[in-house]
Amino acid sequence: MSIDSFISYLSLERNYSSHTVLAYEKDILDFKEFAALQFNLTDIDEANYSLIRSWIIKLVESGISNRSINRKVASLKAYYRFLLGTERLSVNPLAKHKALKTPKRIEIPFSEREMEEVLGKVVYEGTFEGKRDKLIIELLYATGIRRAELINLRIKDVDLDGGTFKVLGKRNKERIIPLLGSLKRSIFDYMAERESLETIQDPAFVFLTTKGNKIYESLVYRVINRYFSEVSTKVKRSPHILRHTFATHLLNKGADLNAVKELLGHSSLASTQVYTHNSIAELKKVHLSAHPRNKK
Repeated sequence: MSIDSFISYLSLERNYSSHTVLAYEKDILDFKEFAALQFNLTDIDEANYSLIRSWIIKLVESGISNRSINRKVASLKAYYRFLLGTERLSVNPLAKHKALKTPKRIEIPFSEREMEEVLGKVVYEGTFEGKRDKLIIELLYATGIRRAELINLRIKDVDLDGGTFKVLGKRNKERIIPLLGSLKRSIFDYMAERESLETIQDPAFVFLTTKGNKIYESLVYRVINRYFSEVSTKVKRSPHILRHTFATHLLNKGADLNAVKELLGHSSLASTQVYTHNSIAELKKVHLSAHPRNKK
């Protein structure tokens, strides 16, 4: 079945996280169900744009946000691109589709004060779990890596002597990231505690649960939400906000945009530029406070 082949492709060749793969699969199966019920079409490989547009209209009328609809359509578009690439389809029915307009979403990063407090004042238990949780936060903030990259980080890819580590990002793109001195010490301390685990089921991976298994996405989210709730009143406290914070703080300190792009593993500069609005706000503040003309 084409859908099964596509899902395998996302998981095995594109190295997408299980969460992302499930989201793609659900979107496509939702469309498949709509096509079968409304148009008696059991093979969505034969769907045309008119049918897809009817689905989009139904989603709009159901009150689903334009952002969510765009994501669903993007999943379907990726599926048809896959069919084109495998020569199972000659024309992508969504080739000329334009995404629905959505309001710009500004994600607020953690402040430097919040980061200092969560890493310097919050009490972490002196156990394996406590040291792991603190290292998760420290590593995400110090390097800007994605949640999936942290989860899949392998011991063999960490070079403490050289002060770098390697991550496998989107589209199987590898990149080398430098380690701060304080982060190297934290990793060393955590790894010593890690060896005290009674059983280790997934020895290749850096981050493990107390049962010795590789950590998972919801665990990382809970760690971030738990500790930042002690220092921040922000509504959104997630691993992605830490990635956003990493980029914003570097730019606020004058880091080159291209360098930040490479550290984040972005394929285009446009993806990195979304973080510059906070940097510009910082520049405005400095400009207003320092420029002589502002006092007139």
